[in-house]
Amino acid sequence: MMPVETRRGDSPIVLGLPHTGTFVPDNIRAGLNSRGRGLDDTDWHIHTLYDGLLAGATTVRATFHRYVIDANRDPSGDSLYPGQNTTGLVPLTDFDGRDIWDHAPTEADIAERRKTFHAPYHAALQAELSRVRDLHGVAILYDCHSIRSNIPFLFGGTLPDFNIGTNLGSTCAPEIETSVQAACAAAKGHTAITNGRFKGGWTTRHYGRPAEGLHAIQMELAQSTYLRAETAPWAYDRTKAARLRAHLKIILTKLADLAPTLKGTS
Repeated sequence: MMPVETRRGDSPIVLGLPHTGTFVPDNIRAGLNSRGRGLDDTDWHIHTLYDGLLAGATTVRATFHRYVIDANRDPSGDSLYPGQNTTGLVPLTDFDGRDIWDHAPTEADIAERRKTFHAPYHAALQAELSRVRDLHGVAILYDCHSIRSNIPFLFGGTLPDFNIGTNLGSTCAPEIETSVQAACAAAKGHTAITNGRFKGGWTTRHYGRPAEGLHAIQMELAQSTYLRAETAPWAYDRTKAARLRAHLKIILTKLADLAPTLKGTS
């Protein structure tokens, strides 16, 4: 299986999808324990949730699971959140802090996975961002994520529905952050926070270079907003999803409309 799927469009928006893939090569799956083979920490159905919301949007999707290697982590292995519980480049535990391996990957294994999976995903993402910026003079990376709304190992309490990450405003023009915040605030019945527990992963921080015409923002959705239940079999709730998709469409449309005004600010 190819490690990345790309669908090219002519919009200034690029959707990054690093965590929806569920492919695990047989030799890697053999090292996972029964908990790890459940793949619980997938961003379940996120590619379906966003599909067709913005005409012309480019999508770059990792097909491999984050337990193989996490496409949203620094390839050096440095932590995104020093001093806080998190998972690494190749996770050794799940989001509840429980072991997922019978045979943990070696440094050589990690190096091979970095070359085979992580690097091709980011090469494709960089290529599309450059192409889109060449077309429009600006590119906006909207990194699509989701997570269970209650994970005590990672954060206290219940996660808001919309979790906006811009690494404290550094990864995009302020107009982008403000526009997304306003759309989320207008989403009746939903909660939102900016740069809370999730400030944007490595993808957002690495590609978000506003001075170069590259803007990045991460959206971490609580899975309670579109799944029937936040447990296996992780079923997609079409009624919930339809309500949420209406708000996500507004967000993406606002960003596409905003993009031409940013060309002179880079």
